[in-house]
Amino acid sequence: KKKFKNDIILVAIIVLVATVGLFLLNIFKIEGSFAVIKIDGKETERYPLSVNTEVVIETGDDGRNILVIADNKAFMKDANCPDKICEGHSKISYKGETIVCLPHKVVIEIVADENTDELDAVV
Repeated sequence: KKKFKNDIILVAIIVLVATVGLFLLNIFKIEGSFAVIKIDGKETERYPLSVNTEVVIETGDDGRNILVIADNKAFMKDANCPDKICEGHSKISYKGETIVCLPHKVVIEIVADENTDELDAVV
């Protein structure tokens, strides 16, 4: 019986710590300013999230992705890769969020404006 009670206490502590962690992550999210397109690890273009646009990303080897920026959010509208996982990714708008298309080596990353005085990290 004592072992069972200790197990319940341990599970409760883990759930509490996880809940507090998720709460803190959501509180300290920083709104992004730009969607940065990286192909094979190199930044190729940068678009403001405040301007609605549709971008065709050509990666060579007939690779093509279509990035849409609308309502301060970015998402992958279309891709001609075999798995199309990037199309199923949710819309992103916070600093550090990414959409990755592995077959085309494309990464879309949200970054904040470098001129803001926001926190870089919370300890």
